[in-house]
Amino acid sequence: MAFDGNWKVDRSENYDKFMEKMGVNIVKRKLAAHDNLKLTITQEGNRFTVKESSTFRNIEIVFELGVTFNYNLADGTELSGTWTLDGNKLIGKFKRIDNEKELNTVREIIGGELVQTYVYEGVEAKRIFKKD
Repeated sequence: MAFDGNWKVDRSENYDKFMEKMGVNIVKRKLAAHDNLKLTITQEGNRFTVKESSTFRNIEIVFELGVTFNYNLADGTELSGTWTLDGNKLIGKFKRIDNEKELNTVREIIGGELVQTYVYEGVEAKRIFKKD
């Protein structure tokens, strides 16, 4: 339940390089750097609902821990994978549909902030959210 709440992106680390590695063009990268992303996360047992609200889109994602589902990134990249819970970390293991390459994500609460870490092809980035 530690993830429950409304979160607003506060800052990013190495996010542009990560998006570049993912194949996102420079125009979309510049826009994404200022997307004002907000997350509303609710957990009921093993079921999570994540509402994403940004400059680009509003979407609701519902998933159960350990159950494979498909998801589209804001740039249209299609992914398939699962979220699992390991202690206080939500761990996402996804594969791109177009090239089968892995995108791994970890969400954890550190010092009252939600830290989302992404790793793709050896490039790591972080987006840090504060409670809204």
